[in-house]
This record gives sequence, C-alpha cells and structure tokens, in this order.
Amino acid sequence: MSAWEVAVDARAELGEGPVWDAAEACLSFVDVHRQTVHRFDPVGGALRTHKVGQPVGSAIPRRDGGLVLGLADGIHLAEWGEPQTRLIMPIVGADDPTVQLNDAKCDPHGRLWAGSIATDFRPGVSTLYRFGPQGAVPVVVGCALANGMGWSPTGEVMYFVDSRARIIAAFDYDIDSGHLSGRRTWLTVPEAAGYADGLAVDADGGVWVAMYLGSAVHRYDPDGRLTDVVELPVRKVTSVCFGGRDLTDLYVTTARAGLTAADLIEQPYAGDVFVVSDAGRGQPSVRFDRATIDGFGG
Repeated sequence: MSAWEVAVDARAELGEGPVWDAAEACLSFVDVHRQTVHRFDPVGGALRTHKVGQPVGSAIPRRDGGLVLGLADGIHLAEWGEPQTRLIMPIVGADDPTVQLNDAKCDPHGRLWAGSIATDFRPGVSTLYRFGPQGAVPVVVGCALANGMGWSPTGEVMYFVDSRARIIAAFDYDIDSGHLSGRRTWLTVPEAAGYADGLAVDADGGVWVAMYLGSAVHRYDPDGRLTDVVELPVRKVTSVCFGGRDLTDLYVTTARAGLTAADLIEQPYAGDVFVVSDAGRGQPSVRFDRATIDGFGG
C-alpha cells in the first residue's frame, strides 16, 4: 500500500462526503459544521469554497450542472457561486432542529440515497431515505447512526453503515426500482477498530471503510475479510472515495471537531484531506439525475 500524502490543507471541523467528479477532474467534499462545500483541483491545486448557510452532510454534482445538497431539512439544489439554495424535497422531522441529513450517495442510475441523524444521537431517529417520485421514502428506520453506503460493481448489492450499532449491512439491490431486500449483517465492527463511517466500493468489489476514532481506512473483500489497512496520523477518519485520472487514488476526509489544543499538537493534520496514490482501482462516482425524482409534487 502506498504512503499517504496531504492533498488538501483543509483543517475541516468535520470533513465529509468526498466525491470525485470525472467530468471536472476535481474532488468535492464538505465541512459539515462550517456549512461549506469545497472543490479541489489536484492538478492546479486550486481550492474553491461555497457557503450554504446550513449544516451540509453531502454535496453531489448533478448531471444537469450544479449540486444536490443534503442539508438539515432535506435535499436542495444549488449552483456554484450562488449563495441561495432551493429545497426540493423535505425529510421527516425537518422541523426538528436536532435532525439533519448526513452521508449521501447516488446509485448507478443516479438515484439519491441519504441518511438522517439526530445531532444529540438519541436512538430511533436516524433513518436511511431513498429519494424519488414519492418524495423522501424512509427505507431503513430506527438506525443508531445512518452513515456511509455504496454498491457492488454489478449494482446488485448495497452496503450501508450503521455506525453506532457497529455494523455494516448488505442488501440485495434492485437497480431498476431501488428496492432493498435480503438484509444481512455483512460486518460487525470491533470496538478496537473505531466506528465505521463513510465507505467506497472498488472495481473488484472490495469495500474501503473510514474508521472514525480508528486512525485508519480498512479494506475488506466481498466476503468481509480484512485485506488492507491504511494507517493515518489522525484519529477522526470520516470518509473515502476513489479519484484521479484512472480512479486509482484514494481520497480520505478527516475531522478536528472536539479535539483539544494538546490533541492538535499530536495530530497537526486533523481535518485535512489525504490521498493514497495507486491504492486500488475504484468505481466512478455517480452524478445525481433529476429524472429519478420526476413526478414529485405533481
């Protein structure tokens, strides 16, 4: 496994949601607490920042341009350089200030999935939603903390992290309907490893998992066997994606929220974005397709 490098000196409070946009050859990621979306050009080194005015769990490029955002009250549309966002689909509990959207990802058809969380982590509130013509449909309810997700190379299996329950579930996935079935516990995360957070599935079906409070990214084969560990110099490792021209570079977001001054001396790169070159061969990130929600609201 190649050594890590700092790709972006982001110093994010809570860096999350990395997405490689092949069309723009750039990396997008969010800082949840600072309510910002970042876009990084690894060739030119330019970093653009977009303020959105709410805690932002995810920012995914759209096929028609701009971004789809997972904010506190639901999914919004936004354009780069414009401060306004437009709510297009609320979630259950959107009037509760302690509930907000967390991690999100699009399936191979461009259909959006996202999890909600309670910021006070009270049980029974966190939910995994599918967004479509019927609105925000609760699919997996009563989660401890809905988090990362991804799909196998064929699209027939969906993985889903419930961080505080310490499990990664796998489902049979119907790519045409977005229907889940056959839920099983694919991996139970040991306490010593930290908490599973965001994940990415590579072209061989390996599942790369950011281990929050575990200072590492773990790769598991499709049968759940640990095959690789990327150790990092920070504790709060939050999410991963593959990027670069050949999708062989592993990008890793991290966080510094809650760290003391002493912690930051020991972890000076906390909150930065790391890259591991030639880590593997990833699958392309998928842009959001607005056609997947056609019919919502009449």
